[in-house]
Amino acid sequence: MGSGAGERGWAERRPVLFPFLLSLFCLALSEQIRYRIPEEMPEGSVVGNLAKDLRLSVHELPTRKLRVSSEKPYFTVRSESGELLVSSRLDREQICGKKPACALEFEAVAENPLNFYHVNVEIEDVNDHTPKFTQNSFELQISESTKPGARFILGSAHDADIGTNSLQNYQLSPDDHFSLVIKEKLDGSKYPELVLKTPLDREEQTSYHLTLMALDFGDPPLSSTAQIQVLVTDANDNPPVFSQELYRVELPENVLPGTTLLRVMATDQDEGVNAEITFCFTEAGQITQFDLNSHTGEITLLNALDFEEVKEYSIVLEAKDGGGMIAQCTVEIEVLDINDNVPEVIFQSLPDLIMEDTKLGTHIALLKIRDKDSGHNGEVICKLEGDVPFKILNISRNTYKLVTDGVLDREQTPEYNITITATDRGKPPLSSSSSKTLHIGDVNDNMPVFEQASYVVHVAENNPPGTSITQVRALDPDLGPNGHVSYSIVASDLEPSTLWSYVSVSAQSGVVFAQRAFDHEQLRAFELTLQARDHGSPALSANVSLRVLVGDRNDNAPRVLYPALGPDGSALFDTVPRAAQPGYLVTKVVAVDADSGHNAWLSYHVLQASEPGLFSVGLRTGEVRTARALGDRDAARQRLLVAVRDGGQPPLSATATLLLVFADSLQEALPDLSDHPEPTDPQAELQFYLVVALALISVLFLLAVILAVALHLRRSSSPAAWGCFQPGVCVKSGPVVPPSYSEGTLPYSYNLCVAHTGKTEFNFLKCNEQLSSGQDILCGDSSGALFPLCNSSESASHQVSFLKPRPTRTGVSPRPRDPAPADPKMAMKPAPGPTTSLTQRCCKP
Repeated sequence: MGSGAGERGWAERRPVLFPFLLSLFCLALSEQIRYRIPEEMPEGSVVGNLAKDLRLSVHELPTRKLRVSSEKPYFTVRSESGELLVSSRLDREQICGKKPACALEFEAVAENPLNFYHVNVEIEDVNDHTPKFTQNSFELQISESTKPGARFILGSAHDADIGTNSLQNYQLSPDDHFSLVIKEKLDGSKYPELVLKTPLDREEQTSYHLTLMALDFGDPPLSSTAQIQVLVTDANDNPPVFSQELYRVELPENVLPGTTLLRVMATDQDEGVNAEITFCFTEAGQITQFDLNSHTGEITLLNALDFEEVKEYSIVLEAKDGGGMIAQCTVEIEVLDINDNVPEVIFQSLPDLIMEDTKLGTHIALLKIRDKDSGHNGEVICKLEGDVPFKILNISRNTYKLVTDGVLDREQTPEYNITITATDRGKPPLSSSSSKTLHIGDVNDNMPVFEQASYVVHVAENNPPGTSITQVRALDPDLGPNGHVSYSIVASDLEPSTLWSYVSVSAQSGVVFAQRAFDHEQLRAFELTLQARDHGSPALSANVSLRVLVGDRNDNAPRVLYPALGPDGSALFDTVPRAAQPGYLVTKVVAVDADSGHNAWLSYHVLQASEPGLFSVGLRTGEVRTARALGDRDAARQRLLVAVRDGGQPPLSATATLLLVFADSLQEALPDLSDHPEPTDPQAELQFYLVVALALISVLFLLAVILAVALHLRRSSSPAAWGCFQPGVCVKSGPVVPPSYSEGTLPYSYNLCVAHTGKTEFNFLKCNEQLSSGQDILCGDSSGALFPLCNSSESASHQVSFLKPRPTRTGVSPRPRDPAPADPKMAMKPAPGPTTSLTQRCCKP
């Protein structure tokens, strides 16, 4: 307990810090804290500053969550300051009984990181119990013939305190005939014996009244008294005598009730009634556990013994003869421990969840092993069953801690069932098991994973806006927000400003929507980078590529590039030599289709012909050739309607009208156009005059516009504004080979010479005489494309547009022909001829 009055004071507390290494495998140094306090401290009293003794700062306390882990709530920790407080009554006698040392052991738990600290609080005894007699008065019958020196055992007092606070002495009120002797039992307790000093004479005094005082040495000392009445009886010469003053018996605690433990023997040398002896207990409290046969002196066990409750019994017996004389003896019964208590495993500070990123060696829970047996029977060995990523470490007697011993992965094993088996060292050994389920908490350690490494989706053009294109899906095995995935578009080969007008993705479902109708002719494919991102902290993400292929539909009809219509919408004409042989290439229908694949596979067909069988059209090339020679009955002017169809389903088509004139020269062709008007009906003549009137008005308007433009251009001196209508457009260039389109249709890059009005014109151009010979002349259109014209030294270029032939020759005034170059050759004719076609694009010397 310690020495000195200061150590016995109520308010004294001495914390002592004991660091010790728990195990070679333990990563942290656990500390044992000791305090010493007196019992019966008021609730809320401060035992000590636990946080300070554990070297924890006040700022750490909110996160460390320091608390007490104990079976009984004797103490608590103040969260603000970390002080250890008394939370319930501390009665040393109730907690520890007669044990010389009384200490409460428990664990202090600190979290973040989790750690356990062993705390030992020693409870000091205070003198709060008065010695008490079992009876307030005792009665003794002593024969007047009793000799001096005879001793009589008196009832003893009991004090629940220990040490100097317990019963230390007895005192007897002064008397000439009696004195007091103090005896000590084997367990250290004391009891009084009354000693007769002088002979008694019943005739002088029949009774004596004595006061017996029991007192301790506490500060202040406490005491109690009992009254003793001594009755002097008539002559009974011999008192009973026990065979032993002290009987000792050792009994195992598993002795069955009803077993005879001992038989005491007493004799009396008197005769008759004075020799009849009866036995009895001096203290009535012992009757509940044992039974005494008053005649035979046999002591029988009434109830089962329990070493863990009472380890020793001390019984005082009286033997009384018929004359009233009494003798006493002491019976001490020692209870022997047997291994009759199974060890018990108690889990303390077990968390609800253990996070899967917990490091190796982290403290998980505290284990208390309780075995009520003593010695080897109370020594316990613990073992963790099964193959689990945990282990137990012994930190003090019957105290273990559970720590991690492997990597935790909630996605593989969401919970573990652990079983702790405790076995004592008794013979035979006893064991018990306790099982707990440890739930593994989730952390965001898995990124989303898409179901496919990449996605390719085909979408037909002209889709309705808002149509679902496809759905991407990513899986995240984490739980809660850690496994909740949202989707977004993070990159694309489309322009960022137009991306959102093409596609969008649902953040929740991963469905990709088309925001507009796609056009295969404008956009054939594009690529997106989609991201799946979970809601963990920090968030994890994964990307996947999505390629969208826009499929073609037959939504574009073929477009005829040649022959083109005149400015007024009428078809232009081509000349054919009268001597053209079968197979002669007259012209070529050129068409394109914006679609692709079969939808752009064009075929050419003759729909109408003024002279069937005279011309044929190439199915795939569009070449118009003579099928036979011109007959005498055949008209000089022929009209041919050609249909261009694509290969789509259903197919789309366009038509081209060809006006063909059999003539060997331009001068010969012009009269032929007017001399052979087509028969008309009155309705047709009316329509003709209306058309003429409209044409005149249009011509006048066009002349006015041309005049205004010419004046404006003259002021600005910008020759480029005239386009192909000005002679300056023809520029010199190196040799140019005309492209050949005999086996297919023209591409979009092939452009005719287009004036600023946007209408295609067929121009008969003559080269400037000042240009050097041997060079090709190129004509530039508004798009910058150049076409070979001619390489002769003609002085000027002339433009002639031929309208649909009219019934009369009015308005047809052919311009005089310039001298034709020697040996003319046509660019688009496969074989040279004596005449020149008005559709020629190049003339060579």
